[in-house]
Amino acid sequence: MDATSNPGSANQASRPLRIGEKAPLFRARSTQGDVSLDQYRGRWLVFFSHPADFTPVCTSEFVTLSRAAARFEALGCALLGLSVDSLYAHVAWIRTIREGFGVDVPFPIVEDASMVIGRAYGMIDDGARDSSGMRATYFIDPEGIIRAIAWYPLTVGRSVDEMLRLVAALQRAASGEAMTPEGWRPGDDLLLPPDQTMPDALKPDASPAWYYKTCKDKVR
Repeated sequence: MDATSNPGSANQASRPLRIGEKAPLFRARSTQGDVSLDQYRGRWLVFFSHPADFTPVCTSEFVTLSRAAARFEALGCALLGLSVDSLYAHVAWIRTIREGFGVDVPFPIVEDASMVIGRAYGMIDDGARDSSGMRATYFIDPEGIIRAIAWYPLTVGRSVDEMLRLVAALQRAASGEAMTPEGWRPGDDLLLPPDQTMPDALKPDASPAWYYKTCKDKVR
């Protein structure tokens, strides 16, 4: 998919993507030159959209994401933003962020003026004329598979701390050897998959919480 052109797929019915599906490939202009999704293979990626440049909620997100960029990098995770605004609007906006907040935006912001990418990802309804309700985040693994999705309304900003926590949790649970409990952070205890059979679970001396086993996180 080339966002600088008008492929026939843009006229096809779109639907929201699902966890476990392969993230649609695309190539598009960005504030750091042409980018393609497959250039991020081999590392984790947080691909997120925002409704519009020069908006207060989006600005708060970009300032915080920029300040936290090194923490994502430490997790081996890249950041990639997107909106339907033009490349020139993106450049003007990040300049005001630098001048107004003393923050340089270190990650690319993709131009999606034709809404081709937004529609391919199901971020934008086929009948929509603009992306005013679009605030979606896709957590994509090194093989290009979507591992988590988060959607927020226009008026509510995302939590960058939660984005970081989720990336770390997805990475820790990727092997399938353990799971992360509520609110897990690196170093906290993990959950083990239940290994008892039903007869074992029904034995008189079996623990009532036979399905709930924890283990220490060896990665610290």
